[in-house]
Amino acid sequence: MDANKKLILGGIDIGSSMAKVVIMEDDGKGGEKILAKGFERLRRREPAEVATQLYDLLLTQAGLQRDDVDYLATTGEGECVPFRTGHFYGMTTHARGAHFLDAEARAALDIGALHTRAVIFDEKAKVLTYKMTSQCASGSGQFLENISRYLGVTLEEIGPLSLEADDPESCSSICAVLAETDVINMVSRGISIPNILGGIHQSMAGRYIKLLNAAKASGVVMVTGGLASDVGMCSAIAAMSDEAKNPLEIRRHEDSVLAGAIGAALWGGFRVRKLAEKGLSLQAGS
Repeated sequence: MDANKKLILGGIDIGSSMAKVVIMEDDGKGGEKILAKGFERLRRREPAEVATQLYDLLLTQAGLQRDDVDYLATTGEGECVPFRTGHFYGMTTHARGAHFLDAEARAALDIGALHTRAVIFDEKAKVLTYKMTSQCASGSGQFLENISRYLGVTLEEIGPLSLEADDPESCSSICAVLAETDVINMVSRGISIPNILGGIHQSMAGRYIKLLNAAKASGVVMVTGGLASDVGMCSAIAAMSDEAKNPLEIRRHEDSVLAGAIGAALWGGFRVRKLAEKGLSLQAGS
């Protein structure tokens, strides 16, 4: 294969609550672009089935078929996709995806349903170090999902409602069970939903800043993962960072949720070209 030929790449990132998929084109001249993209909540459905249906839908939208794809890369729990070409670790894919979305980024704050990690990388998206949360679910997306159900709001409403807070109520409990008890008490005291959510976001943001500091993050940090779509959360992290001694520049992109899938696709393309340079053929699982 010509190492500089145009490539069609697929990326699938399966998390604990969501499947994210992208179809990309790499023109071989340093130009990489997204042809189709999307994500779907699992809602207790089989992850591989949800990801496959979304992948096939996006191929159709891009006017492509499975055989047109030069490399389908998975990440997260994506090893359950049987027709993948290869699999990449989440740290490397989120680093590469964050760098694609913002070339100035040198760290990714990947906020998922069950855990959060800070990944530090260089100008070529090579991972240098990382740190993960050690606390329980009160620092995760799953905790927010539980709270949203209790408050009777959708996950999509959480961010905008949080931004309406005028007097955020502090929620300091580290344990998810105790934090949920705090929320129940807030409701009984008549605290408004925006102020409850604003306080929860502030509490979670404080932990994320500590995580980034522990990983020695500096400069631009791209928020990735499922909670990157929560504008209230991203705003709270940025505000918390501004108050810190060593402020970071917290950024989000409209495609931040897809960073893992984007990074997987791009690393897949990198692998294809490296093998071509060596005169080697691509095999499934490579």
